[in-house]
Amino acid sequence: MRYFLIAIISLSTLIFLLSFLKDFFGQRRNLSKAPWPPLMGMGFVANFFDTLGIGSFATTTSFYKFTKLVHDRVIPGTLNVGHCLPTVVEALIFLTVVKVAPVTLFSMMVSATLGAVLGAGIVSKMPVRNIRLGLGGALILVALAMLAGILNLFPSGGNAFGLTGIKLVVAVTVSFVLGSLMTIGIGLYAPCMALVYALGMHPIAAFPIMAGSCALLMPWAGMRFIKTGAYDRKAALGLTSLGIVGVFIAAFLVKSLPLTILKWVVVVVILYTSSMMFRSVFKKEEAVPVESKAEAALERFNV
Repeated sequence: MRYFLIAIISLSTLIFLLSFLKDFFGQRRNLSKAPWPPLMGMGFVANFFDTLGIGSFATTTSFYKFTKLVHDRVIPGTLNVGHCLPTVVEALIFLTVVKVAPVTLFSMMVSATLGAVLGAGIVSKMPVRNIRLGLGGALILVALAMLAGILNLFPSGGNAFGLTGIKLVVAVTVSFVLGSLMTIGIGLYAPCMALVYALGMHPIAAFPIMAGSCALLMPWAGMRFIKTGAYDRKAALGLTSLGIVGVFIAAFLVKSLPLTILKWVVVVVILYTSSMMFRSVFKKEEAVPVESKAEAALERFNV
């Protein structure tokens, strides 16, 4: 099952890459004099932290808005095209080295993907503010429970790499919901970490699940923007080039971290994501539509 998922992701990525290269070289005359150092540096930084679970879309969006290197109109497409290959590499690494039970891995990845596609119409009509408030609070509770376990105040978490019975049903159901929430700019990574830990799985088991779910979506979302030309080609190439390097370095760190340190990393990521959700609740919304990752979200996580 794991190799089947890898094959699907690889085939989708190959189709995406051919489309990207054809478009890029067809427009290469218009790509001279680009500010390559900041564009490539952003790719490295964003995808390094993405591999650790913090995300790439929100950080990259903030960078583009601050530097004004990319026009707001093409930021969604630039994110989906530029971060596609690093995200796929990230997913392939974790799918290869982290052995999650095949049924658990497949069902959660497919459920999240279906949620992002089929749940868009329903979730996009829900009050975003209320969802962020509820999910932000839930993430804080999970982080506190993890802290209590780390400090040996009471047992929590687990070392399982697979789920069965009611836990698997809960995981699949919640994964569908999390995939749906991507349609309103609430990302998958931190909530997936919290879900996996709450169900008694090893913290590292979240990495192939969350990265794999996004890798199933991004090639097709990226091709949508390539077809319409609604992305910045220079910025997308910058994100891709050093972004892959950032993924490899961060993935090595994740694989080599002792369990206790990994738990602390997860706690920090969850608390960071929760704080960003609360910040979004009280921040004045901009008059720019926010779409899903499947439909090109501005943010991978929650701002």
